[in-house]
Amino acid sequence: MREILGRRRRLRFRRRRRPAHLDAALLCATEWDWPVLPGVGLKAAGGRGDRERGCACPDPECVVPGAHPFDPGLLAASTDERMVRWWWTNRPDAPVVLATGGRAPCAVSLPAVAGARALAVLDRMEMRLGPVVATPTRWSLLVAPYTLEQLGELLYAKDCVPSSLRFHGEGGYLVLPPSHTGTGQVRWERAPLAGSASPWLPDVEAVVDALVEASTSAPDGGSRLRY
Repeated sequence: MREILGRRRRLRFRRRRRPAHLDAALLCATEWDWPVLPGVGLKAAGGRGDRERGCACPDPECVVPGAHPFDPGLLAASTDERMVRWWWTNRPDAPVVLATGGRAPCAVSLPAVAGARALAVLDRMEMRLGPVVATPTRWSLLVAPYTLEQLGELLYAKDCVPSSLRFHGEGGYLVLPPSHTGTGQVRWERAPLAGSASPWLPDVEAVVDALVEASTSAPDGGSRLRY
């Protein structure tokens, strides 16, 4: 009898436990005031394994499978708790997408190898960093909001900027942990401090030199954009 009652309690606990994606979305929206929305996600595996799964959007050649907004679109991003709960109650495994810019964080992303090099350089400089998001292919450093004008002036001062370096500013987005996309699991390489207020973010000027240098020397740095 005790064993049966114990099983029932465990089952009730499992039913009450909220999905991880909903918890992450609520933390961003209600605690940190970051506007989020559900990403498009991946198609059902169909018994062929995750490597065969494509994007759930209508584009059969989607280059960022599962890792972008679709329905709803990016402009629907919200910090409203009721909206966030409704989205992830209906789609509990949907990726958590941050709408960057405005009052929300911006980000700079680069290939994973270059990202690891850049973090090592910044650590040696004792640079204070904010959260860092990682996928198997790319790392993204969250930075304080910047405008396109500020970014343009900053990049204009560089001799060249690797095309593999991407800037997620106003009108952009970034997929956050614990999402799963076509490139694999999204995780925190540098997680926000647990129980803290909205995470601290460095200015983009403080980190961009190290990111440009790391991307330039990386084997997958891409072509150079000259100014």
